[in-house]
Amino acid sequence: MYSLFNSNKMFFLFILFFSTLISISSNSWFGCWMGLEINLISFIPLISNSNNTLATEASLKYFLTQSIASMNFLFMILLKMLMLKSSFYTNNFISIMINSTLLMKMGSAPFHFWFPNIIEGLSWFNAFILMTWQKISPMILLSYYFNKNFIILIMILNSIIGALGGLNQTSLRKLMAFSSINNLGWMLAAITISEKMWMLYFLMYSFLISIMCLMFNKLNLFFFNQMFIMNMTPLLKIFLTINFLSLGGLPPFIGFFPKWMIINFLLMNNFFFVSFIFIMMSLILLFFYLRIIFSSLMFNYLKLKWLKIFLKNNLMNYLMNFFNFISITGIILSTFFFY
Repeated sequence: MYSLFNSNKMFFLFILFFSTLISISSNSWFGCWMGLEINLISFIPLISNSNNTLATEASLKYFLTQSIASMNFLFMILLKMLMLKSSFYTNNFISIMINSTLLMKMGSAPFHFWFPNIIEGLSWFNAFILMTWQKISPMILLSYYFNKNFIILIMILNSIIGALGGLNQTSLRKLMAFSSINNLGWMLAAITISEKMWMLYFLMYSFLISIMCLMFNKLNLFFFNQMFIMNMTPLLKIFLTINFLSLGGLPPFIGFFPKWMIINFLLMNNFFFVSFIFIMMSLILLFFYLRIIFSSLMFNYLKLKWLKIFLKNNLMNYLMNFFNFISITGIILSTFFFY
């Protein structure tokens, strides 16, 4: 039964991977829409294959929001094809609507309300896919046809909502969802600069999110208060601190490097207000990351025997230790490669 489940999971992951490639390599809007639909169809079985009621609810919510966005996207591309000789205002409206549907697909503010609720019902593995891989297709399609002023407004909204929304959260999955919304603002800024800049930021973000999801999955952490009742090894506490601070964009960690580059580009192009908002909201993000870190660092209870599982010498733990090492030495390594 387990092998059958694994083979089914691999099959849908394979389709998920190729649907993204179909979408981003298509030379027509209709082909892009088809790739997005295949992506939706392949991700729903991955969410709903558990007996968890929340997962079933999450799959239904995901289907409804994505299908509404897909319908609007298809309607707008058909409208654009029909209205070839349209006025400036009509073109502006169509571009904003196409951008809105793609932003809704990736869970961007102000179309983000479905995103934290769905992540709450997912496993850490599925949450990781939703926070990283599922953003690739809409983001690349957005770079083909975007309304500059509208995207600047959305960047600011993402940064503010992502930071303020995570302040009163007790669930780690919701907190990571709001962190993802905040990082989406940075990603939109990166993609307006260049696709290479976006790829660098996206790879760094995916790398850090993968470590966090692996650690939370390994320790079976889902809520903020579990940090208080759980006694971690000193090494594990250091790893958790490093990765949270790196995700917040604190120097000298690796997460700071792409944010530094984006701020540099924004300042060169006179986007002073956007840069100010991004920096201030990153401070709020760091505040609630530090709140989590203190709860795990300051409390010290009796040693729990099952935590020794985490220190066993298997391949996954070696890999995680290597990732954590890269995370702490990232800014030093990056100076050799980029300068």
